[in-house]
Amino acid sequence: MFISTKAARLLLLICLDFSAPDLWAKKNDPAGKTTSQAQQAAPHRESATLGIAYLTQPLSNPPAKPFYDPIIREPGLKGARLGILDNNTTGQFTHQGFKLREFVIPPEEEAATAFKALVREGYHYVILDLPARLIDQLARLPEADKLLLLDVASRDDVLRGTRCRANVLHFQPSHAMRADALAQYLMKKRWKQWLLTIGNDPQDTLFAAAIRQAAKKFGAKITIEKTWDHHFNNRRSPESEIPVFTQEDDYDVVVVADEALTFGDILPYRTWLPRPVAGTSGLTPVSWDKTHEAWGALQLQQRFHELAGHWMTEVDYGAWLAVRTLGEAATRVKSIDFDAIKAFILGPDFTLAGFKGVPLSFRPWDHQLRQPLLLAGERSLIAVAPIEGYLHPKNELDTLGADTAETSCSF
Repeated sequence: MFISTKAARLLLLICLDFSAPDLWAKKNDPAGKTTSQAQQAAPHRESATLGIAYLTQPLSNPPAKPFYDPIIREPGLKGARLGILDNNTTGQFTHQGFKLREFVIPPEEEAATAFKALVREGYHYVILDLPARLIDQLARLPEADKLLLLDVASRDDVLRGTRCRANVLHFQPSHAMRADALAQYLMKKRWKQWLLTIGNDPQDTLFAAAIRQAAKKFGAKITIEKTWDHHFNNRRSPESEIPVFTQEDDYDVVVVADEALTFGDILPYRTWLPRPVAGTSGLTPVSWDKTHEAWGALQLQQRFHELAGHWMTEVDYGAWLAVRTLGEAATRVKSIDFDAIKAFILGPDFTLAGFKGVPLSFRPWDHQLRQPLLLAGERSLIAVAPIEGYLHPKNELDTLGADTAETSCSF
């Protein structure tokens, strides 16, 4: 094919234009700058940083655990760290940054001292991974009035009831929510008669009270209650004692209140009657479990395991939710202003994705996070509550725990 000299020169210019982007940019930039030069000269927008404090205190005498259970160090903190990573991923696009201040209180020191120090440092958001009595104590300090405290550890209904505070958000399901989730499933299976076994720990007493309330609420019957006070030796073993302990006329299920797991795990397969075990052992109502993989949960499970080296615990999940709540609110209001973030979180438009199939939000009457509960066995997920068929006029998640007409909270 013959190409004229003029046409060849035109073709060469076109090729040079497209093969040399700097030359093309200079030709089309009125200021005469190349594209890369213009990008370098553009002013950089600084990110606004939101600080979050995490306050925890290890137990001075933690309960003994079986040798085969993994030793989990810093439970909760790793969930918060993953939440910070997720927030900062989104923050790259919204010009917002998030940082975590971790404060582990020695067992012999006062939590109030550390809390006041964080307030002096200027933190307005404090995650509390502490027992209920300490959360109650800190929430009532004058320094806490203008803060937002995020409770990721307690289950006590009293903190959502008569001892509730307007400056506290609760991320763990309460005892009442857990008991209601269990009751819904047991009633679906028509296991209406319960043998309730209770340990000696104060938390066992609280969960047992929630179980009684749930039985009344959903129409079950506690045929008998028994307190576990056995101690095994060479003459007394689980094989000999548990059949005697559970020897009753009839019951459909053994419901266990044993928060410290001191005896509940030895009940299955040893009861007088061949019956399932549920509660704190056996079929267990939890906020998170390693067996959960639906609704994208497997992705969160894998990312957390890669970060922490173990599967996500309930406290890890609560801490992750707490950090993500602040990140979601800051993104939505496009600000790190404390009043704006708090108002949005407690308002009607806030929702949070928690890998449970439905949006999560806070109940305005007690600041409890609404969420489905997982009913998990040792190696499988059995069901998710609310169980199908339990309806509510506004939000089916409010069939779990204290509804607005049942609450004793008054801010």
